[in-house]
Order: sequence, then structure tokens, then C-alpha cells
Amino acid sequence: MNKKTIAAVATAVKTTELRQFDLPVITDDSGLLRIETVGVCGTDVSYYKKSQSPRILGHHIVGFIEKIGETAAARWGVQEGDRVALEEYIPCGQCSFCRTGMYRSCKTTDPRAGGIRYGATPIEINPSLWGGFSEYMYLHPNSVLHPMPRHVPAAEAALTLPLANGFEWMSLQGGAAPGKTVVIQGPGQQGLACTLAAKAAGASCVIVTGRTTSMKRLELSKRLGADHIVNIQTEDLESRVREITGGKMADIVIDVTSGGTEPVQSSIAVAGRGATVMFGAYKYMKMPEFDIDMIVTKTLQLKGVRGHSYQSVKMAVECIASGMFPLGIMNSHDYALEETDMALKTAGGEGEPSPLLVTVSPGKAAR
Repeated sequence: MNKKTIAAVATAVKTTELRQFDLPVITDDSGLLRIETVGVCGTDVSYYKKSQSPRILGHHIVGFIEKIGETAAARWGVQEGDRVALEEYIPCGQCSFCRTGMYRSCKTTDPRAGGIRYGATPIEINPSLWGGFSEYMYLHPNSVLHPMPRHVPAAEAALTLPLANGFEWMSLQGGAAPGKTVVIQGPGQQGLACTLAAKAAGASCVIVTGRTTSMKRLELSKRLGADHIVNIQTEDLESRVREITGGKMADIVIDVTSGGTEPVQSSIAVAGRGATVMFGAYKYMKMPEFDIDMIVTKTLQLKGVRGHSYQSVKMAVECIASGMFPLGIMNSHDYALEETDMALKTAGGEGEPSPLLVTVSPGKAAR
């Protein structure tokens, strides 16, 4: 096979360039992945907009095992030619977080603490191929893989990690189940994943909120199972939830909006007594006013949620493979590797219109 590979490297603010790299030597406990498709995440966009050391972005990765060592094949239960979805975490496997299933909190997965993670590690760290916007990618011995059935379309397979977040937050952390009412603040990729996961868990009523600028996504959420949508710019959210629920309000609320603290306040307002209220998006700001008494009065449980577990990724793969939902309608744009710049711009709202799930497929021909 060719001993070189091409990758799109983020080299400066809002700039990527194609570079050639040597393929790594694959040892007994490592592997090489041929990239099929990569979903563009908000984290990719945030890195793309920063000044930083050059790196290959992309961590919602689906591909085929191109080469694998014997020990790695036995550990992962895969062989050459198998199709897999890859988690972004590269945990140590030994710390207390890893041993209790919380490997997303392992320090070795945090680049800010000197760790390595797919889609976030500088190319100066050998063998450089740490991101999905590439023809091939290195599989570290501690990589976390999941078999992906071949019948699943690539665009749907790229939803594995966002949907895993939905299952983690809705099912494993929030307790979504039959008889439960769920309010999801924000109809972006994570909000839609939560919608799917809540309905898959059997939630009786799912309400998705958004602004006028998000009406297309709100309508899409209904096609994915949402029972009600609320435009918070034209309707009073608290009154609407009270009307829908007959005054009981929500059992589970999650805020996955990207900016501002108003959704934090309204999430608490629409929560019923004993509800779980989760926050899954950074605000990058402080809240000057917060009514802690409402938390006590309603006996609410507040949770910060981040990322996924092995179990929730497995749940996502099973859901995608089942064909239960029309997931293909979420893929709005698919780009060739040479078009990675436009893929990142589009996902960040500065490229082609109406982005939702944006993907980069290295085997695709540029337009």
C-alpha cells in the first residue's frame, strides 16, 4: 500500500491546508484506520477558530481497519477490513476514573493537561495522525473502538458519538422512560440527539425549544419524534409547558444551548417537583443572579453532563443499526477532504446555509 497519507491540518485561525505524512509503523498492539467519514463537531469548529499549534481535527470517526497488530486485534475483537466507530478518548485504563467507567474524565484524555485525544492533539506528537480529517489515522493501543454494521449508511454512522451523548444524558443520567416528560432546550445536533434518545427510551412527551432562527431544526425534531416544539421568541415557555403537561411540568430538562444564561433560568422554571435538570453546554460566563431557593422548593437535582460512556456508545450503535429513526435527514452537507475548510466554515455558520450534521468523507471527490 501507499506509505504516505494526506490530511487536512489546521494551521492558523480559520485555516487548514493539505499536508502529506508518512504512515506509521504498526506494532503488535496498535493499528491503522482508513477513514470513511467524519462528522464535524462544534469542538472542531472552536479549535478551527483558535490560534494554536497545527493539528488534524475531526473526532466523530467511522472507518475500516487497514492494518492491525495481533495483540491489538485480540484486545479490540476486530480484524483487518472490519468497520468501526471510534471514540475520541485515549484513556490510560489504570486510574480511578478509568476503573470506574468514567474514562472520559481520565487526565490522559485532556490535551490541556498534556494528554492525547483524537481530533485535538498537535501533529508534533508522533505519529501526527491523531485526527479524522485524513485518509488514514493511527490507532493508539488504548483506543476505544465499536464495531459498526456495514448496512448502516456512512452519514448515519457519523452520528454515533452525538447520539451516544443523547443516550448518556437522557437514559443513563436523566432517567428518561415511559411516563416521563422531557424538555430539551436547543435543537442543534446535541438537542436532536437527546430527542432521539428520549423517544428511544420511551419518554411519553418530548418538548424541544428554540428560536425563530432555528425553526427548520425545530421542525426536524418533530420528524425525529418530538411531540411538541416551542419557539421561545413567540411563546412563553413556562406557560406552554404548563399547558402541555396539565400543570405537572417536566420530569427531565436539559439545556444544550450554546450561549447566554437565560435558558438556565427557564430550565429551572419549567422543571416539576423532584425533576432532574441537566446542563450540557458551556456558557463561558457567570450568572449574576440565581434563585437557589427554587432548587430547594422544587427539590430539584441539578447535573452537569459531558461526553459519553462505553455503554452509551454501544446503545447509540444499536439504535442506528436498528433503523428505528430516519437519521439520514440530519446529514445536511458532505464534503471531500480537500473541502475541509468549507466543512468547518459551514458547521460554524459561516459557509453554506442551513447546516446540521456536516461530514467530511476522504474518499469523496471534490466538487
